[in-house]
Amino acid sequence: MKNDAGEVVDLYVPRKCSWTNKLIPANDHGSVQINVAHLDENGVYNGSFSTFALQGKVRSRGMADSAIDHLWKQKQAEIAQ
Repeated sequence: MKNDAGEVVDLYVPRKCSWTNKLIPANDHGSVQINVAHLDENGVYNGSFSTFALQGKVRSRGMADSAIDHLWKQKQAEIAQ
């Protein structure tokens, strides 16, 4: 929920899995959140990053590597890197 100033005032904001678009419950201890750095043309970190969250079910099925690879390729097309 946001107030009139546009600030988030909720005490708990649940995460969504970037691969399955399902909510990640608070008791999913196998879930991870990964920040992938953006680099410039010289391979130097430019201060920005993309965040991906994966639920424990995706990781336990062994699909995390392919999910991160697919999500990053989509993000690269969006940011034209």
